Amino acid sequence: MKKSVRVSLAAVIALVGGPALTSCTSETSQDKETKAKQSNYDHLVALQPAGRMEYSPTREAINQWVQTWGKRGKLSYVYIQNAKGEYGYFIMKGLPVPRCKMLTPPERVEDAAVLTQPGMDGTYTTGSTCNAYYGFDATTGAYMEFTVGTNQSFFLFDKPMTLPEYSSARQLGPTSVKDAAKKP
Repeated sequence: MKKSVRVSLAAVIALVGGPALTSCTSETSQDKETKAKQSNYDHLVALQPAGRMEYSPTREAINQWVQTWGKRGKLSYVYIQNAKGEYGYFIMKGLPVPRCKMLTPPERVEDAAVLTQPGMDGTYTTGSTCNAYYGFDATTGAYMEFTVGTNQSFFLFDKPMTLPEYSSARQLGPTSVKDAAKKP
């Protein structure tokens, strides 16, 4: 009797559970396309594997950037060019910072959903402030902010520029090149 109950129970499970298991594992169109993309990628990697460099100029440039800007009190010389080709400049303590940079994570994952988090000022952003930069004047500490795009570009240097195109640059902030040269 026990054996027949077990066989009957197994048959019921197979009849009820079989389709349920099949529906859980059926492949969706997205799954098929994902597999196709991965298969194509695997094929291309086999035909054209990534090369190996003996030396990385990119890593060297990043390390030089770290050495240049990783010093407290380092001044940055920001030259702004407008649509007419005219230049102006700011001298700032450290690098100009895009307003979309944050000290806290902008998102958190909860139950597989990505949730936006408020910024340090208690508000939310869409990252649309990445073309606005801010920093602090080299000698007065005054807050300065500028935007780029729409016919305005900026060029960043760690020393004042003496090239002809920069020689007519107007001082846009409190600190002049001469003032910065006096700073220890």
